[in-house]
Amino acid sequence: MTDASLQGAVFDTPLGVCGLVWGDAGIVGVCLPEADANAAWRRLEHSHGPIGRAPLPISLKPVADGIASLMDGGEADLSRAPLDMTAIADFDRRVYDVCRSIPRGRALTYGDVAFRLGDVALSRAVGVSLGKNPFPPIVPCHRVMGADGRMVGFSATGGIALKRRLLALEGAIEDQPDLFG
Repeated sequence: MTDASLQGAVFDTPLGVCGLVWGDAGIVGVCLPEADANAAWRRLEHSHGPIGRAPLPISLKPVADGIASLMDGGEADLSRAPLDMTAIADFDRRVYDVCRSIPRGRALTYGDVAFRLGDVALSRAVGVSLGKNPFPPIVPCHRVMGADGRMVGFSATGGIALKRRLLALEGAIEDQPDLFG
């Protein structure tokens, strides 16, 4: 959805500046941690086009607080976050629903998600869907890993290192850097 009527706000978290974009029907996008507010705005506008800068509405403050808590290793129930999925394809919605059911501290493989959708052959399509997830961590795509537990496929700034960090904060994996950092 690219619409000048969209509003956005950025907010600080322990891992950096995150952002939310919303319209009349709910949240249309989330920006995971960026180094500063300018970088977060650039990411949001790259994904959603022109965005009006606005104070975070009271109704979305619990979502921002929940995201900040997750970035600090805390717990947050984001299941009631109002997501506007009108521009989201049916298959992607189904993938996002499965991901939203993955509890904190747990992870599934792409094949596990595909199996829950009815066909393990959909694993690659699950990966494509999660690669365009506009709602991380509300739709916790960081909780999905490769078949052998490898950290793969995380398109947020920070890439695999951020994915690993989020999973470690949630207790799903030990916080150990790989050979390259």
